[in-house]
Amino acid sequence: MMTDDLGGNEPSHTTSPTYHAIAYLQLNGWRPGQDEPDPRPMPEGEALAQAVTDIFDAMVATLGDTRLEPDLEELLWGIGNLFHRAAARVERQLDENEQAQRRLQREQDGSEVKSVELERVTAEGQTLIERRSAMEAFRDLAGEAFETHTGSAWRPRSGSMVNHRNMTSALIDSRDFLNARRRSEAEVLIPAGPKVAFSGGMDFNDHRLIWDKLDQVHAKHPNMVLLHGGSSRGAELIASRWADKRQVPQIAFKPDFRKYSTRQAPMKRNDAMLETLPVGVMVFGAGGIQGNFADKARKLGVPVMKFESGA
Repeated sequence: MMTDDLGGNEPSHTTSPTYHAIAYLQLNGWRPGQDEPDPRPMPEGEALAQAVTDIFDAMVATLGDTRLEPDLEELLWGIGNLFHRAAARVERQLDENEQAQRRLQREQDGSEVKSVELERVTAEGQTLIERRSAMEAFRDLAGEAFETHTGSAWRPRSGSMVNHRNMTSALIDSRDFLNARRRSEAEVLIPAGPKVAFSGGMDFNDHRLIWDKLDQVHAKHPNMVLLHGGSSRGAELIASRWADKRQVPQIAFKPDFRKYSTRQAPMKRNDAMLETLPVGVMVFGAGGIQGNFADKARKLGVPVMKFESGA
């Protein structure tokens, strides 16, 4: 009995690794391996801005005027947080890359293998810097869109919000700031300029007085850095909004209630702010925390300006 070799009884052929590689490239395009530099370009700034605008517009158009509208603000906040966390993840990878570069610098012995490895890790570090900058740009654009749609400023719930390409209107967590000071590193988490410490009660809401007095201090110290307690309402929130609008870097010294008691934490926070040696202290209201802050500042010889509502 004869079989037709042209029919369904075609014997299977083993495909080579080269065939699989070519097929993958045809389907997906070339992708750099883990140990290869990535030559692909970064997205253009206009493309980033348009992508963020489209995302927010789509969410608002889809959820607005529906039963999901009460969840809209939280979901829009999450878009910015998505990029904020991505930037932090890349930052950790950059730290690991820096350690690898230092190790390879110590291990250089003149051989080509060690030299090529250092060049590869250095190129990878440059890519990580560009990726971090892109994620920070995404986050900042999302923050602007969030404020446009909700009327509230976008803020991360933990950590610092800085743009390593531009220190304008940064919000720096005090723990990051103090750690950077201990490391004595000249980096973005230590903004240059005279530091002005601000303390105010949560029930102090005289917006006009606070903005007027901060504007006066800013006129005297144009490159000032604002230190405040990071409260979610009251005078310190107003001061934070002022810094946003005036493009003034700010450092939030929030009380550490995990380490200290409810009574001790604000006082320890006051000590931490004064340890930065501010050029002046602004106190709004007459609460116990503000009084403690003013008294400690005077003992250190730091000028104190006290204001009451309507003054």
